[in-house]
Amino acid sequence: MNQYARVNQCPEVDALLARDAVVAIGVSGGKDSQSCALAVQEHLDAIGHKGPRILVHSDLGRVEWKQSLTKCKEIADALGWELHVVKRAAGDLMDRWLVRWNNNVSRYANLESVKIILPWSTPTMRFCSSELKSSLINSYLRKTFPGKDVINIVGIRRQESTGRAKMPVSKSNPACANKGGVGITWNAIIDWDIDDVFSIIARRGLELHEGYTTYNMSRISCCACIMSSWTDLQASMSCEDNHPAYREMVGLELDSTFSFQSNKWLADVNPAVLGDELAARIKPAKAAAAMRESAEARIPKHLLYSKGWPTCIPTLEEAETLAEVRREVAGLLGLTIQYTDASSVIDRFTELMELKPANTDGAVDMIPVINTTAGHSVQLGLF
Repeated sequence: MNQYARVNQCPEVDALLARDAVVAIGVSGGKDSQSCALAVQEHLDAIGHKGPRILVHSDLGRVEWKQSLTKCKEIADALGWELHVVKRAAGDLMDRWLVRWNNNVSRYANLESVKIILPWSTPTMRFCSSELKSSLINSYLRKTFPGKDVINIVGIRRQESTGRAKMPVSKSNPACANKGGVGITWNAIIDWDIDDVFSIIARRGLELHEGYTTYNMSRISCCACIMSSWTDLQASMSCEDNHPAYREMVGLELDSTFSFQSNKWLADVNPAVLGDELAARIKPAKAAAAMRESAEARIPKHLLYSKGWPTCIPTLEEAETLAEVRREVAGLLGLTIQYTDASSVIDRFTELMELKPANTDGAVDMIPVINTTAGHSVQLGLF
C-alpha cells in the first residue's frame, strides 16, 4: 500500500454508514488506534457520513502508561471528535488481579478448587481485554445510543499476529447496540502494514506515543502486558513512570508464586528498581513455585474438578495424597486452609458431589477443562 492507504471496506459496514450509523473508535494511545482513527475520519468525510462520531478509551488504571490518555486526547483534538473515557466501577486491572487472587485463595482454602489458581489473565483467558475493554465499551455504546445502529471500530491488523491474520474485516456485534439497532465491529485497517500506519500519522502531523519514540516499544498496551515480548517488558520498565505499577505487580507475583507470563518472571525484568525487600523475595518465591508445581503433580488427574465440580469420591489413599499436597502448598504460600486430612477431604468431595447440579453447563466461575489421552479432565483455570 502507499501512504494514502484506504480503509478496508465490506458491504455490511458500507450499508450502515450509508444510514449514518454511529461510529465509535476505540483508542489506546498506541499507533494502530491512532492511525485507524485518522483513516476512518478521512473515509467518513469522503463518503459524506453525517452520523455521530466518537472516540472511546477504556482506562485500565495504574497499569496504563502515563502518556496514553494524553495521546488519546491529542487524537480527539486532531479529529475534532469527543473522547469518552470508560472505567471499571469495581476497580482497575490491578484490582481485578488482586481480587481474583484473593478469591482463588478462598476457593482453595474451602476445597472449591483442587489446585490453587493463578491471579493473572492469560493468552487463552484474556479477561483483561474482554472485561475491562470490550465489555465496558459495548455497555457505554448501548446506553449512549439506544435504538441506533452502531459501528464499533478496532485498530487491529493482520500483520500483528497469526491469530489476527485470520480475522475478518467485520463481524456482528449485537452487544454494542440496543434493541432496534444493529451492532457491528469493523476492523478498518486490518490489511494495513506498519508503513501504512506510520505514514498516515506523519502525514497528519501527529506525534507517536513516547513508548515508541523514547523507549523503543513495538506495541503500547498496559505497561506490562501478558502478551508482551521480553524486549518490550524491559523497555517499558526502563520508564520511571511505570515503576510503581511494576513493583505492585511483582509483589503479587511473589505472593502468589505464579510468574506473570508462563515461565517468565516479571521480577527478572528490572530487579534493580524493586527495592531490597522485593528483590530479596524473588529467589524464595521461585523455589516455592517449583515446589508447589512438584507437589500438585502428585494429585491424581481424575480428582481434578470438571466445570467446577468433582466427578468422583477419592479413595482413602488418594485423599491422603491430596491432603498432604494441600498442606505442602498452604505452607509454601503461608495460607490457612481447611480439609487437610484424608477424612475431611473425602467428606468435602462427598458434600460437593451431593450439591453438584444435574446440569452444570450454565454455572458461574467454571473451571475450563480439556480431555487428556487418559480420558480425565484437567483443571486449567478459574475466574
